[in-house]
Amino acid sequence: MGNEFKRSSSTKSAHHKYTDAELIERIVVNKDAMLFGELYDRYSRLVYNKCLGFSKSNKEAEDLTQDIFLMIFVKLGSFKGNSKFSTWLYSFTYNFCVNYVNRNKERKINDNSVNFDNQEDVSIEVTDNLLLEMQVDKLKKALELIAPEDKSLLLLKYQDGATIKELEDVLEIKSSAIKMRLKRAKAKVVEMYKTIP
Repeated sequence: MGNEFKRSSSTKSAHHKYTDAELIERIVVNKDAMLFGELYDRYSRLVYNKCLGFSKSNKEAEDLTQDIFLMIFVKLGSFKGNSKFSTWLYSFTYNFCVNYVNRNKERKINDNSVNFDNQEDVSIEVTDNLLLEMQVDKLKKALELIAPEDKSLLLLKYQDGATIKELEDVLEIKSSAIKMRLKRAKAKVVEMYKTIP
């Protein structure tokens, strides 16, 4: 990914010893883009992977990643340290991508996902073991057919290993709502999985 924050390897060694909190404090005080480059190096792959879940191409995910880091640079002073920086960044990235998808009308028209919002109750009980037993290729295709919000939630939980508590922090909703969203997202992906030959 090409970007204005990426730094040469010689600069990298100077600031890698700082914790996220120390680095953020120095960036906010000095508005230092070079120091911000260290933060970018630490988290750009993570943000890119999250954006990929919401985008239709690698290029779109790269563009979203750049937009997010530009906004993070501007808004870094609003990080209060009440949670880990990675949790705050997850939340910021998730909300940015959801807003991007929701405001992009052309994308919504071309979205191949199936809308299950009319279902009040999900009749299928999908266990975690059932998800783990699915064929990887078919599961990837099934994930592309569900809403980006559902895909991202499943990836956060099962690919990144986020706990329910971490998901509460990221999504700013109660654990019961997260469990219901997970249940519905798992049911949707299983339904899509069944349609793939």
